Amino acid sequence: MSATMKSARRVKPPPGEAAPSTVRLSTESLKGRERHDGAVESMAPNAGDDWLPPKTLLKPAGQLQLSDPELNEELTRILNANNPHAPQNIARYNNNERAFKAVPYTDHVVVHFEFDGYMVYTGGEDGDGQNPLVAVAAGVNAGTTTSSSTEPVVQQSMRPTTGEADGGEDGDGVPKLGAPSRNQFNFSERASQTLNHPYRDRWTNTEPPPKRTFSDTVNQWAIFDAYIEDAQQKEKAAAKAKAPASGGAKTQKDDHVALLPASDAPTHSESEIHRNAELRRALAMVERMANQNTFDDVTQDYKYWEDAGDEFREGRGGVLLPLWKFTCEKEKRKQTTAICWNPAKHDLFAVGYGSYEFTRQGPGMVACFSLKNPSHPEYLFVTEAGVMSVDFHPQYPSLFAVGLYDGSVAVYNLQKKTDAPIFKSTSKSKHADPVWQVAWQKDDLDDNSNFFSISSDGRVVQWTLLKNELVMSDVIKLQIDNDVGPVADIAPAAGPTIATASTAVAALNLDDDKKLFGLEGGCSFDFNRSSDHLFIVGTEEGRVHKCSKLYNSQYLLSFEGHQMAVYTVKYNPFLPRVFLTASADWTVKLWDHDQTKPLMTFDLCSPVGDVAWAPYSSTVFAACTSDCKVYVYDLSVNKYAPICEQAVAKKAKLTHLAFSLNEPLLLVGDDRGHVQSLKLSPNLRRIGGTRGGDVSEDQKLADILGI
Repeated sequence: MSATMKSARRVKPPPGEAAPSTVRLSTESLKGRERHDGAVESMAPNAGDDWLPPKTLLKPAGQLQLSDPELNEELTRILNANNPHAPQNIARYNNNERAFKAVPYTDHVVVHFEFDGYMVYTGGEDGDGQNPLVAVAAGVNAGTTTSSSTEPVVQQSMRPTTGEADGGEDGDGVPKLGAPSRNQFNFSERASQTLNHPYRDRWTNTEPPPKRTFSDTVNQWAIFDAYIEDAQQKEKAAAKAKAPASGGAKTQKDDHVALLPASDAPTHSESEIHRNAELRRALAMVERMANQNTFDDVTQDYKYWEDAGDEFREGRGGVLLPLWKFTCEKEKRKQTTAICWNPAKHDLFAVGYGSYEFTRQGPGMVACFSLKNPSHPEYLFVTEAGVMSVDFHPQYPSLFAVGLYDGSVAVYNLQKKTDAPIFKSTSKSKHADPVWQVAWQKDDLDDNSNFFSISSDGRVVQWTLLKNELVMSDVIKLQIDNDVGPVADIAPAAGPTIATASTAVAALNLDDDKKLFGLEGGCSFDFNRSSDHLFIVGTEEGRVHKCSKLYNSQYLLSFEGHQMAVYTVKYNPFLPRVFLTASADWTVKLWDHDQTKPLMTFDLCSPVGDVAWAPYSSTVFAACTSDCKVYVYDLSVNKYAPICEQAVAKKAKLTHLAFSLNEPLLLVGDDRGHVQSLKLSPNLRRIGGTRGGDVSEDQKLADILGI
């Protein structure tokens, strides 16, 4: 705030008047004077300082000039306890909720000065206790001072004393001070921050405990028999306790022996009987004789029946004669998921039981049946998961590999007396999806047995049997966008020129939506008979790939002819370049593995579960469908229609079939756990065909297909 000040000028007094007093001049000089430029010059405060240079008050050039009403205006100022510098958006981590939470309240307390004092108040008892000198004086003069004493307590306590007042026998007279006490007003608080253990997430993957399904029937007579048996056992126990000893003196040993009647003599238990190998062999022979007498008519048809009507049927058609039906009583609710004949024992075959439905999974089973005993399996192996595939070893017929629904594989031995596998994959080394097929191959360079497996996780894996473990190695991953490699076969068969690389690449032009998935789900595979390094793979997307063990990162050739999953692929046992595919799109297609287009297509009007070549002819194959029918084709007789179409089950879907290697027999399994054996009529097992017998089987098929 500024104010206009009048300047005090020195003027010469008129004659006859006295000059102004010095004090007044000094008073006027305190007001200062204003220069012509607006600055104020302050005058000296005392009259004797007028000779000093005037002091100039400096003001900025752009200072705001307020008027008198503005200067006299009253402004209201409100004071509050809020700290303007306190943060308003504090967030702290909440360990309970494991998230950052905003703090709603902010502390506005501001500490300007803090001092921890050391002064002690001596007005009360607490203060006297805090003073060590007063405490010592009170202890020394206790009982010796009188009320007439006028000396201060402190002075009396510091004087030397004699006699009993001395500090001890030494007589030094120096009193001992007590231990320093804690000052309750001089306390400083200290805080520390500890590190709490952070939360950690851990996962573990364990194998589930084995499960088994147990069932039994309870009725009135079973309960009655159980009570009768229990009563008999109690009577026998009471008779043993009350039996008297024989004549003569008792010995210490006789006190613990009770005589039993002849009828109660101890007998061998059931487990001891089963351990006897000779007795088991005799029981198996007797059981087979009983079954032969029971199924005598079926056995006679299997051995001697020949359909005479084949000579008069049009188109040289044939029929299938139903023989035995094999059923495992423990797995009535399971589906037949695999059938495989034993290469050495021609009457022995293995059946795998499982389920193709995800909601009906449980323990599986492998049952080995014999044609000599159709009522009960010869061997029985229980698995932790459903069985999806079975294959016998070609050189060691007692070994067979099993693929399970949980992605693991196992190897069993029929010669072992236990149902536990001799080799099994671990939880780390196994497929992520069900194993749809397993197949044994030739031993490696170290003479170690090995087999291959395929799963819907998109991998083909080789398993090697070492001394104490089962080692796995990936052969190929079924990449959707996998480029086609060299299409030239390493050991090409005789025939036309192989398709060029441009044609193979054109066959693999996939849509954009198909490229979203990384791997194709494998369903089936088969190895070439002449070149064991070549194999074909059928996928869930309907594509078929020709692969090699030598190229584990690319396909040799790809075939696109099916619209749905390819359930089975089979190489012809006589002409290695020809193979069959069975798909859920109701078709069976015949391919040349050097051409991308199918040679023949057979529409069966129902999803095809399995297809198999006949072992006795290169032109005969059979297929089973979901409408309970079995189709048998002979390309040398008719290339467009089957020579046999027959329903073999009622209200059941056929899943698998297999030709016998040495007998005119066909096994067909359904989704109810039954396996039906069918005998082929003479027209269905004809070897020569329409041409003479001088032509080989491979040349006969090549002439029919024109390759």
